[in-house]
Amino acid sequence: MTQQGVRWTADQVLALAPDTASRKAGSKLGAAGPWSEAGSSDEGTVWGLCKGSGSKPYQTVVDIADASGPAYKCSCPSRKFPCKHALGLLLLWAGGDGAVPSGQAPEWAGQWIAGRRKRAEEKGPGESSGSPSGSADPEAARRRAERRAERVTAGAVELEQRLADLLRGGLATAEQSGYGLWEETAARMVDAQAQGLAARVRELGAIPSTGPGWPVRLLEECALLHLLGQGWLRRERLPDGLAATVRSRIGLPASAEGPPVRDRWLVLAQYDTTDPRLTTRRIWLHGAGSHRTVLLLSYGAAGRAPELALPVGLSLDAEMSAYPGAGQLRVGLGEQFAPPMPTDMRPPGVTTSQAAARYGDALRDDPWLESVPVTLDRVVPTPDGDSWQLADADEDAALPLTPAARSRPGLWRLVALSGGAPVRVFGECGHQGFTPLTAWPEGPGDAVALC
Repeated sequence: MTQQGVRWTADQVLALAPDTASRKAGSKLGAAGPWSEAGSSDEGTVWGLCKGSGSKPYQTVVDIADASGPAYKCSCPSRKFPCKHALGLLLLWAGGDGAVPSGQAPEWAGQWIAGRRKRAEEKGPGESSGSPSGSADPEAARRRAERRAERVTAGAVELEQRLADLLRGGLATAEQSGYGLWEETAARMVDAQAQGLAARVRELGAIPSTGPGWPVRLLEECALLHLLGQGWLRRERLPDGLAATVRSRIGLPASAEGPPVRDRWLVLAQYDTTDPRLTTRRIWLHGAGSHRTVLLLSYGAAGRAPELALPVGLSLDAEMSAYPGAGQLRVGLGEQFAPPMPTDMRPPGVTTSQAAARYGDALRDDPWLESVPVTLDRVVPTPDGDSWQLADADEDAALPLTPAARSRPGLWRLVALSGGAPVRVFGECGHQGFTPLTAWPEGPGDAVALC
């Protein structure tokens, strides 16, 4: 299957950018001026020469037909993937104004593409570079798992004692102790190989003195942390699905062992979160046949974008396998049968009342769940005092936007897209409200990424 007959949108191209600076620089190169000898092939290759500061232009080539997302090669010294030249070339191609005509790839581009296709054939279908290789010694793996479980148990017991001390001394002591106490506790959880507990402890330590009502929020988080610790200590008594959820929340590794489900998956949203050590990319997908909404995670080292990139509005013919855990939506990417392609498919929507009920139902399977993916149908972004909400066009109900959503530029893109008319919005619905990630106009039109 080729990509040549279907053009991407500029938003889909810019969604590949590793950071804001690359997005701005790539946009400036999306015109014909700096480019020469640009072309594209029916096999899904785009190439071109971009004039830079040196005497030789940069050789840039993109493989759009790669099943896991575009692959890039550029002779520039940038260590970002894609670099600004690759983004500019794709924007030029997406414009569809004849600046990137169909033709035969030059030798330098053809050699790179041929090498990639050869390696893909040698790798074979169904293999995934990100899949775990497994242990060559099952007995050694079992012993390592037992030793780690013992360390996690010791950490959970210590955490329970620290929570008891906090409540015995009163929540005011948390404000007096400062963040150092929580960071030291989180470090102890890392030593116990319970990264999930460590992350929640750090979140706990950031709550004191954060405005009115912080003691209530602190008590809520203490209760959830206590529940997770008790879930681990009593995991043998839990149903299998809930026990798997507890292990996942604690931070124990797991594999996507569910039966593979082949479907045509619509890319609903893609966004990155970063910390000093890791960039995590979250990609939401909706299956046209299975009607399942699932989550793909991809990781990159600090300062580098994850390798997997699936811009909003594309569809992917692929298999997905579920991770264990009650109500868990995370999947692993399996065999891919065609490269990502633009589509006019849209996910079905629900009302705001149904979205809130869906989150409530999901909490029964995973009490630590922050939000669930939901598509709202026929909602209108409406001011609500100093805040915003998504109001149902056909009933007297609304969902408030989360504080994070109210501070993003995507809110104004959503307001502009709506213009007071109903729109369809995909996002995450949780206890803090709704975070819009993608929107579609009520009539014909492309998906608009809001994150």
